[in-house]
Amino acid sequence: MRSPAGGWSAFAQLIGSQADFLAVHFRPTLEEIATAQAEMREVACSLELTPVYSFLSVTEAGLYHLTAQLAREAGARGGAVGDAAYVAELGQRSAAERETAHVQRRLYPQLPADMPYVCFYPMSKRRDAGQNWYQLSLDERSRLMHTHGLTGRRYAGRVLQIITGAIGFDAWEWGVTLFAKDPLDFKKLVTDMRFDEVSAKYAEFGEFYVGKLLTP
Repeated sequence: MRSPAGGWSAFAQLIGSQADFLAVHFRPTLEEIATAQAEMREVACSLELTPVYSFLSVTEAGLYHLTAQLAREAGARGGAVGDAAYVAELGQRSAAERETAHVQRRLYPQLPADMPYVCFYPMSKRRDAGQNWYQLSLDERSRLMHTHGLTGRRYAGRVLQIITGAIGFDAWEWGVTLFAKDPLDFKKLVTDMRFDEVSAKYAEFGEFYVGKLLTP
């Protein structure tokens, strides 16, 4: 369902969950998310529904490969990550990459017309002693995420993945929303990704919510 102010909403009947319905809202601004939240509360009151869980996050496109490359270039010229030259180059290259079709699809995803099944789960990167994602080098994080991405690409056309960042917004660091033609592809994809080194060593997963989209 399209929002008059921009963005869209989707509603699903949850299956195998303590909750009955899932509402997914994508909006350009935080204020418009607040409006959608208020409208949902009115609907919930009229239908005597009780909210069970909520998750706030923002669409994002990982730039591990870019920051790792810039770090190597900074070292080669005798500079450092975060110096003036690094910041200027990062701004230029990230702005150019933002305009690519791939990144635009990540930042402004569209509700697929032919994928009626939806799955949502939150996740974080592990910060344990000896398994701390945030203590890895940029090159290592870039390598691990590249391999992880190759697994996801095998499901192109079968599963649409929307990755949203929640650091500073939620206890979990990311949200993953999946749409698929066949719900079994959720199981296959998540299973394959758990065998990637980045997930096997560094991923923590929250609850999974699975359902089928409803007609608005």
